[in-house]
Amino acid sequence: MAFLPLLRRAATLGAVAGASLASYAAWEARQYTLRHVTVPLLAPGVAPMKVLHLSDIHMTPDQRAKQEWLRALASLEPDLVVNTGDNLAHMGSVPVVADSLGGLLDVPGVYVLGSNDYYSPGLRNPFAYLLPDTGKRKTNVPQLPWPELKQRFDDAGWQDLTNGFGSLEVGGTRIAFAGVDDPHLQYDDLARVAGPADPQADVRLAVTHAPYLRVLDQFAADGYDAIIAGHTHGGQVCLPTLDGRGRSLTTNCDLEPARAKGLHRHPADSVPGDDGSTWLHVSAGLGTNPYVRLRVACRPEATLMTLVPHD
Repeated sequence: MAFLPLLRRAATLGAVAGASLASYAAWEARQYTLRHVTVPLLAPGVAPMKVLHLSDIHMTPDQRAKQEWLRALASLEPDLVVNTGDNLAHMGSVPVVADSLGGLLDVPGVYVLGSNDYYSPGLRNPFAYLLPDTGKRKTNVPQLPWPELKQRFDDAGWQDLTNGFGSLEVGGTRIAFAGVDDPHLQYDDLARVAGPADPQADVRLAVTHAPYLRVLDQFAADGYDAIIAGHTHGGQVCLPTLDGRGRSLTTNCDLEPARAKGLHRHPADSVPGDDGSTWLHVSAGLGTNPYVRLRVACRPEATLMTLVPHD
């Protein structure tokens, strides 16, 4: 029975390692990070435009550090805010989200909602995200106060792109928008936003919470210059890499893990100038399910997208 002490030691080391990893993952989930990307979309000679992309805030009233970090983003003085949903994680979160956005609500903005704006989050095994999607969604749980959230955004002048269109003039640049309701819940109505993107606009942007391929394919084919999305949490629990961004294992949708976060092309093998090709930016988001506040090699983020002239 000499192997029993070795077995006990191995079990102890495993428990210590597991606790250490969980402690690190809880710490990383609170390391809010501002990412910067440059997207060549504007006409030659046009001044750069700063677009702040917010997604997957998953706010609860007790998340003070997240609220302070969000509030400070107004100092970036963006020209446009794009919010791709999942702002809420608690029945009392709407006034907290509005207060945290603060001065950003005075900036021109557009938004769509996500499943966690509509429905209360629940306790879920995080490893379930690595399994094939069954297509089942929990819509028999209490609804969150999304109409109140929508009213706050609308009162601030932000445009609701839920299965519809919008337009803004920002710094002399006319932007045409299209957006869909959450594809993860199959609330998207692609027929309502089908058709060529506005040819009179200077820039054409499409917005969705979840970057399902059916949505990306249609917006790319319709000629949108870029698609902006969230939902994936960047994979949330990733394999560490030398660049610090982590390698995603899952996306919680049918987008491949290689494009779970950051700036890419769609289709993935296309290049600027190809017919039916567009930019795709996917945010890793600022939050998590409040019952599983863990991230590994995938820090919570917002992104300042600087639109610049193309060649």
